Amino acid sequence: MFCPLCGSKDTKVVDSRLSQEDLSIRRRRECEHCRYRFSTVEEIELLDIVVVKNDGRRETYSREKLESGIRHSLTKRPYTQERFRQLIQLIERDIQKKKQREITSRGIGEIVMKHLKRFDTVAYIRFASIYRSFQDAKTFETAVRSLEEKSTKHKSLRVRKHLTRRGKKMGK
Repeated sequence: MFCPLCGSKDTKVVDSRLSQEDLSIRRRRECEHCRYRFSTVEEIELLDIVVVKNDGRRETYSREKLESGIRHSLTKRPYTQERFRQLIQLIERDIQKKKQREITSRGIGEIVMKHLKRFDTVAYIRFASIYRSFQDAKTFETAVRSLEEKSTKHKSLRVRKHLTRRGKKMGK
């Protein structure tokens, strides 16, 4: 690693830490020539993965294309760059877990929707409306209703668990 200050290639790693999700490594480095300290971040890069499109065409996987599509669905939604970076890393981790040299665009879309549903429900609906080609308002309404039902069910389950734990603490 070259020193960003003096350009020397003699740098050493002083400290390494995994990110909270274990998806990247942050390294603290020091230049042995000028003693300048700087940080680097290492992330997994998806290499040699081919995306098979719906019409049968094949393209090399592009992180930029993935980011662009997700950013489009997140237009005017609140999120930080750090959370966005983590979202992309989680999606790419799931793609990597498939252990395949080829993945369909549909497979990537399903992975994206799984993570967007947890990340931002509005972005999820926006992405789903394009990905699933909603033809009319009824299809859109059905998707929103399904999301609301799952959300209500999840909330009531969390409340039930909380009350059960609280009851155990109180000796009931």
